[in-house]
Amino acid sequence: MYHSVSDDPEDPYDITVSPARLDRQLAWLRRRGLRGVSMRELLAARARGQERGLVGLTFDDGYADFVTAALPVLSRRECGATVFVLPGRLDGENDWDPLGPRKRLLDADGIRRAAAAGIEIASHGLTHLDLTQAGPQELRAEVERSRSALAALLDADVEGFCYPYGRVDARVRAAVRDAGYAYACAIAPAPDLAGDLALPRLHIAQADSPVRLELKRRLARLRGRALGAR
Repeated sequence: MYHSVSDDPEDPYDITVSPARLDRQLAWLRRRGLRGVSMRELLAARARGQERGLVGLTFDDGYADFVTAALPVLSRRECGATVFVLPGRLDGENDWDPLGPRKRLLDADGIRRAAAAGIEIASHGLTHLDLTQAGPQELRAEVERSRSALAALLDADVEGFCYPYGRVDARVRAAVRDAGYAYACAIAPAPDLAGDLALPRLHIAQADSPVRLELKRRLARLRGRALGAR
């Protein structure tokens, strides 16, 4: 789980990885015979029993720096990814974060450019609300309207969803299921929620050197946070 890719040193939420660090992290994967792919590709491979050697790479919030900074690194390392975007905030900013720098979000053209480069585009809701605190109508709009808006923008189906802040409960998961998504990403969902509509992920940060990455990989397997629940 990545967010922003930038050389900006101001990062109070630990969501920014520099392009150079991203390159080293992807090189670490490739040296181990692993390849980063989109969640759509990973889940399709799992359905065929061919997921070995694949790692799902996700970028939350749809920052504009994905196209300018992350995409060239992914291309150089021959990796794919999924970007979870906010169609209700096209060309907006991350003003849900009270601290830190304002970061631009992808506009419609940037989203199309990423998709044309083979990146999976999926929904992060409309506006980055904590859906566990949303009312019924607000929840429906965030989940359903974001999917239809992206499908219209891309002229393609949208299969994936990502819960803002990683927060999900049974009510929110049911709304995502009813909206027709094939999968959804969380962070560390409760055991009774885990599955394809609440997939666990590992947060990757600037400080994650090869040693830290290996530790995180091993801890994920011990804690059952590798992709396995169906």
